Amino acid sequence: MLMIFRRLAAVVAVIIAATFTTTARYTDILKIRRANSGIAALRSMADGEHYTTLEGKKIVRTAYADNDNRQVLYTAPFAVADYSFSADESMMLLAEAVSVAPIYRHSFTANYLLTGATADVTFSGVRDITFSPDNRTLAYCKGNNLYLYAIESREHTAVTDDGEWNKIINGTSDWVYEEEYGFTRAYAFSPDGAKIAYLRFDESAVPTFEMMRFDNKLYNKAYSFKYPKAGDTNSTVELWIYDIKSGKKSRVDVGANSDQYILNLCWTPAGELTFYRVNRLQNHFEVVLQQADGTQKVIYDESSPRYVERPSSATITFIDSDRFVVLEETTAGWMHLYLHSIAKGRLNTITSGRWEVTSFVGFDGKSIYYTSTERSELGRDLYAVKLNGKGKRLLTPEGGFNTIAPSVGMKYYIRTFTDANTPNIITVNNSKGVVIDTLADRRAAVAAAGKLARKEFRQFVTERGDTLNYYIQFPEDYDPAQLYPVLLTQYSGPGSQSVRNRWGADWEDALTKRGYIVACCDGRGTGFRGEQFKKCTYADLGRREYEDQLSFARYLATLPYIDKSRIGIYGWSYGGFMALNCALHGEGLFKMAIAVAPVTSWRYYDTIYTEIYNGLPQDNPRGYDDNSPLSHAEKLADRTRLLIIHGTADDNVHFQNSMEMCRRLNAAGKQYDMMVYPDQNHSMMPSSTTVVRQKMVDYTVENL
Repeated sequence: MLMIFRRLAAVVAVIIAATFTTTARYTDILKIRRANSGIAALRSMADGEHYTTLEGKKIVRTAYADNDNRQVLYTAPFAVADYSFSADESMMLLAEAVSVAPIYRHSFTANYLLTGATADVTFSGVRDITFSPDNRTLAYCKGNNLYLYAIESREHTAVTDDGEWNKIINGTSDWVYEEEYGFTRAYAFSPDGAKIAYLRFDESAVPTFEMMRFDNKLYNKAYSFKYPKAGDTNSTVELWIYDIKSGKKSRVDVGANSDQYILNLCWTPAGELTFYRVNRLQNHFEVVLQQADGTQKVIYDESSPRYVERPSSATITFIDSDRFVVLEETTAGWMHLYLHSIAKGRLNTITSGRWEVTSFVGFDGKSIYYTSTERSELGRDLYAVKLNGKGKRLLTPEGGFNTIAPSVGMKYYIRTFTDANTPNIITVNNSKGVVIDTLADRRAAVAAAGKLARKEFRQFVTERGDTLNYYIQFPEDYDPAQLYPVLLTQYSGPGSQSVRNRWGADWEDALTKRGYIVACCDGRGTGFRGEQFKKCTYADLGRREYEDQLSFARYLATLPYIDKSRIGIYGWSYGGFMALNCALHGEGLFKMAIAVAPVTSWRYYDTIYTEIYNGLPQDNPRGYDDNSPLSHAEKLADRTRLLIIHGTADDNVHFQNSMEMCRRLNAAGKQYDMMVYPDQNHSMMPSSTTVVRQKMVDYTVENL
């Protein structure tokens, strides 16, 4: 009798799903998502009392303490993509939106207008343009060279002249630095504006990758760029200092080893240059100080038997001419703050505990402000603490997920609060956490745009004894007496977090409106649960991650409202790598799998990302091959419907990955589906972001 009931319930579930087939397209979810807008181009002004925003073509200044105290500083003659002020705020640079031409994920060229000087000046097709601290000079890059513009005399000076595509880059980063270290501007002015330090990338020996461009032309053309795959040659990076008055250049010693990473040029408040130095295996990180007398000193040194988390500009923050705050996890096994001195080394621990600091927010001269997971690893709270680690104050007692935009000097901050079921509430707060004004509350706008399924946060224990976090979303008309199909959505990459108490809307929300359950689990290797949990996947990238997703699917199959014959999985990029591995190792557990832009072999991916987690392929071939989906194509179960999606102009995870997966599946006699998007990048831009997600909705409804 029970079996008959279950079968009947499964039929009812199919009928429920079919009932919703003509509703809830991805565009409906997109409307809800867009209703949850933030504040565009928010900037704190130097006085710490005002902030600016971009409102259409207008740059508007508003007082933190009085939202009615507003002034239009400038109305641009064109749609503005971004803007910045000179240090004295007498001048602005505005990027013309229509001129923005993307290069890779972060890089672009644009036309810029300099206004507020003696006369307005336009810079055409430049990148990484910025003011000097003394308000006298602009630096910008064009054609792989670095240039200076003297604002008073209106003269352009070439700092370098040897820049050449696919050979030499001056003042901006190469592809792999941009993608993995997240910066493109590779120069920095000294505090007095008298000097500029810059990086010179020699990528001549880096292997060239070609991807085909079609662009609606009669003859397609290959686009060639330098892309170092795991184990291959990186750019050789030099550090130079240019004296603006004399025009003299001097090369800074970055060490005898050329096979390393040099980044994050930063001048101390005392006017001395620092830079980061990371070895090829990324298990040794140093901060080097170039002293005024030309000698050098390592002022911070961190090593790990596995790897040191990739450093960024937020890793080191100077608070005066001698002291700086470090954000690191190696000492305690959890990400925390430490106070250091150039002269004396480490002074004291600022934060500690079995939780993680997620960002350094600001310093008001006495206290450090930071966000952390102390109350919940799924949320982010704002705290203040004195430099000696005492007097800690919680400033966000409501919990949830808080994003903080501080004023200069931390007298005020703009807080964006959200949780999984509450869209953005944006307030102005003072340094004690008191709300001064509410700038925006998106709850009404989101409710008017549509309704999303609630997220419930839970935990389960795997067969191996690991406790994992997950969330689950039920259909609007959920009936626990029925059986429902379930889609597992996941990313699973090292240090990532998909299960978090933050509002969000994406294509999966269309499925809950069509009678599906959606669930997501963060397995081993993901972040914010300590160094051991995150780094346990080192040198064996992929195995523990897919084991945990399989455990999650098997666990869901035991729940009384889940139709165990209708479990699917989806992922994009690293998540696509995982979706493929789960489909191949699941032994028919999954009825459907969708892999978008998947890595299919870490041998095909870049040096910085891959080697930090998996070592060099020359040293660890099994770590690269044993967990590669290419090695297991023959294991795809006949009942598992597989969809592979990729853009042909993906400069990040190359189309090559999917082509080689197809080759292996074809050789194994396996059937699968594929969608190819010509000239689209890793994010399926510029034109296919919506159609791809609608395809995934339709494919799920048809096959799960």
